[in-house]
Amino acid sequence: MSERRIPPVKPYFPSKDIDQLKADLEVILRSGMLTSWTYMKKFEDLYAKSCQVKHAIAVSSGTSALEITLRCLDVKKGDEVLVPTNTFTSTAAAVFFAGAKPVLTDIDSESLCIDVESVQKNITRKTKGIIAVHIGGLVCPEMRILKETCESRGLFLVEDAAHAHGSSIDRQPAGSLGNVGCFSFYPTKVMTTGEGGMITTNIEGVADKARVLRDQGKENFHSSRIVELGYNWRMSEIGAATGLLQLKRLSEMVESRNKLASYYDRELSQVSEIEPLKVPSNIVSNYYKHVAFLDRGIDREAFKAELKKSGVSCGGEVYWPPLHLQPVYKRLLGTKDGDFPVAEGVCSRMVCLPMYTQMTQNEAEYVIEKVRSVLQS
Repeated sequence: MSERRIPPVKPYFPSKDIDQLKADLEVILRSGMLTSWTYMKKFEDLYAKSCQVKHAIAVSSGTSALEITLRCLDVKKGDEVLVPTNTFTSTAAAVFFAGAKPVLTDIDSESLCIDVESVQKNITRKTKGIIAVHIGGLVCPEMRILKETCESRGLFLVEDAAHAHGSSIDRQPAGSLGNVGCFSFYPTKVMTTGEGGMITTNIEGVADKARVLRDQGKENFHSSRIVELGYNWRMSEIGAATGLLQLKRLSEMVESRNKLASYYDRELSQVSEIEPLKVPSNIVSNYYKHVAFLDRGIDREAFKAELKKSGVSCGGEVYWPPLHLQPVYKRLLGTKDGDFPVAEGVCSRMVCLPMYTQMTQNEAEYVIEKVRSVLQS
């Protein structure tokens, strides 16, 4: 085993930001207001501005962002919501928890995002909306078509933008492309608040109800009147203070990751057994993941194991198995192997090379060297 260790991901907190966070912590603790106060409000205001939307509502996680959103959009029993099979369980589980049924769709083989043709085939009179998932920092390239489809049929369009802070398409930010955007700030994400999430929208009614639902259904933070059946989906002041510092670094982090991705792409173009995912020219990815595909016939688990022996922890996959192959969804939806052949084909060959903002050129070169070595052997 190599003594060198390169992790798949690593949060980015420069010393200057750590010092600032210590100072913010003192302010928060001395104020006695540990949740839903001035830091959260400032974080919401700046995040809304960064996404070019009117409203941003800070919540406890990306999962809670999805659950709140579906309640705000009046999803209920008897409704169906289209969800790509290549996503995290939260996307579909939130539909179940709203009382509705997630209808899985296949994905586009090049973007890994929801497939428009599969969407069109699965729309019925029960369909209430579509959740488009931006994968690995890549905004779904077909957002314009999906939006037109939803508008013409009276459906909602939600962005699961858990991976897409700072990403954009045609210079329009993720989080502003549908009716509602849902972000995650989990520790592995490009920017983090430890735990946390954000809802973005231009719809006044959605924003108002989201603020009520995240705080136990109270009509406002200072009231004891319960006007909705809500939940504890609040963000702490410490989380918001962390988010503010990370948001200020976001453009720097996206730029750094793009430089690293360009190096990976350039080097991998000379290796015949692996091909990086192509990002269309009208999309800026934050490269939450650097996705690549192994040639058919290469044992992915053996590839990852050999890299690990050299100290390189491959980030695995952006979701494998896809939802329709997961035991709980087989049980709840009756799905089976072969239902979504495109997802099964491309996701089973997917790998993610180490990617983090502070990764050095020397570390990136070491990763490529070991990838070449393993594939040659």
